[in-house]
Amino acid sequence: MAGIYLLLGSNKGDKRQQLTVAINRIEKNIGMVCSKSSLYVTKAWGNTNQPDFLDQVVEIEYSGTAGHLLDAILCIEEDMGRIRDKKWGPRVIDIDILFFHDLIFRSEKLIIPHPEIANRRFTLEPLVEIAPHFIHPLLNKSNQFLLDACSDTLEVKKIGEN
Repeated sequence: MAGIYLLLGSNKGDKRQQLTVAINRIEKNIGMVCSKSSLYVTKAWGNTNQPDFLDQVVEIEYSGTAGHLLDAILCIEEDMGRIRDKKWGPRVIDIDILFFHDLIFRSEKLIIPHPEIANRRFTLEPLVEIAPHFIHPLLNKSNQFLLDACSDTLEVKKIGEN
């Protein structure tokens, strides 16, 4: 079942290659990538003293639980060399679950929908490219509406397809 949206980001090494490797590993270990946004360059958010990010949103098919998806994502990040030593620090790869269909879920390790979607232009721009009419299950607003209302002024620059 499609309708699961992931945000991929990288700001270390060959960023474009990191995203390609992550997508390949998602397809090998999790499920088919149904659609993917263009690539977007964005300034770092939170901890701004670091290189720009390359971001992309993908929609995947996956038949397992949200918890199992998180475990699989964490394995991919670790296998690719992700080290979690500093909040919002530079990273080889970051994969966030944005939406898992219309699931609303909260645990110590995972919150779905991602709690910052409506506040982050670098998430909304690529998300709207592939799912403008998807309705946020908590806010009951489309991704396009959320982007139009977003007050985040961080520059997000579309640079092409992957």
